[in-house]
Amino acid sequence: MSDFTLIVAGDPGQLTGGYVYDARIVEALRASGWEIDIVGLDGRFPEPDAVASHALDSALTALPDGSQAVIDGLAMGGLPAIVERHASRLAITALVHHPLADETGLGAPEQQRFRISETRALAAVGHVIVTSVYTARRLADFAVPAEKIAVIEPGVELGQLASGDGSGTPRLLCIATITPRKGQDLLVEALSGLTSLPWQCDLIGALDRADAYVDEVREAIDAHQLNERIRLLGSQPTDRLSEHYRQADLFVLPSHYEGYGMVITEALAHGLPVVTTTGGALAHTLPDTAGIKVPPGDATALRDALKRMLEEPQTYRRYQAGAREIRDTLGDWNRAAEAFGHALKRAGAAEATS
Repeated sequence: MSDFTLIVAGDPGQLTGGYVYDARIVEALRASGWEIDIVGLDGRFPEPDAVASHALDSALTALPDGSQAVIDGLAMGGLPAIVERHASRLAITALVHHPLADETGLGAPEQQRFRISETRALAAVGHVIVTSVYTARRLADFAVPAEKIAVIEPGVELGQLASGDGSGTPRLLCIATITPRKGQDLLVEALSGLTSLPWQCDLIGALDRADAYVDEVREAIDAHQLNERIRLLGSQPTDRLSEHYRQADLFVLPSHYEGYGMVITEALAHGLPVVTTTGGALAHTLPDTAGIKVPPGDATALRDALKRMLEEPQTYRRYQAGAREIRDTLGDWNRAAEAFGHALKRAGAAEATS
């Protein structure tokens, strides 16, 4: 029997922050001797359809009594009845990157539905792992007691130092799935007011998660005649991402909300200064010495921050130096996986004595 089974929504190999976190934790734990099964669920999430409901129920039914299961919040938040059905015979830990109700673009009824559903699902599990202190505090609104939560922040793999030295056209990099929460439309709006300055910007991220929003971003690029300066490159393999980081001068993440913001840490791992927002955990993920943070949803403030980085060499160099100093202090994935493993062992021991 495996040490635990990780259950996620859809393809476990997806290259978004949450899936990368899951994959890197599993990789590091397996390297240290853990036996781990991974199940990717068919169906629609986070608004589950009948296929999704059946997939989660089947995955949990297949586990022997007493087994440990870690269920990613995206897969379980909308299916509390199924989690409740199996909670008495399995040791279930929820892995929450951010609450489903916090997704940008939801209407009030959808937010309320997710809040009720996720509160119920989290009440059913024995333990919860979150990826930031911010999310741990946020779960108080979902009636999750603090003693039930373990905070395991992402690790990072140090990359090649970004080669930007300010001598060429500044290369801006944004890596995020093209969805409303990530705010790429705001970045286009901000950059439209900086056309008198030299810069190029690459937007990297999946283009198949929010078709209407992708069209909106494309139309904004078109309307501002920025097609030759802003590139929508879609998802990129890991080796290409490393090259994009290395060639960039400045990392930009205009998100309305993040449960952690792993790409910020990845940018710092390459010594890149950052412009981002204070949305969700981002206010804490980016150290003040490594970049500029602005209020989420404020295109004017974002434009002003970018302008400072592009027009003021001393400002840019100060934050670049700060990013490179932070780079040497970042924790790796082995350390994160070790903490994750300890949390699961504590959870298993607690279940055994309850």
